[in-house]
Amino acid sequence: MNEKQPNNPLHGITLEKVLTDLAERYGWDGLAQRININCFKSNPSIKSSLKFLRKTPWARDKVESLYISTFVPPSPWGNRKSSGTKTVIPEVE
Repeated sequence: MNEKQPNNPLHGITLEKVLTDLAERYGWDGLAQRININCFKSNPSIKSSLKFLRKTPWARDKVESLYISTFVPPSPWGNRKSSGTKTVIPEVE
């Protein structure tokens, strides 16, 4: 399980750190505005939110996406993936 994941911006970052950093940046009200889930609205805490996010993949995906868009700088090369097709440039005579 000690594999390298160079293309995973969340590699080595725990869900608790993700949630803590976002709560510090936006506050619970700000998180509830950005991601509409009850664990951020009704008596929010790190512990209860972690429990919910670990059991709910769609909510965890939204939280991780917000973390990436907030804290991970964009790649200078972009996120382009090769489509496997070549662009043919006609020769000029």
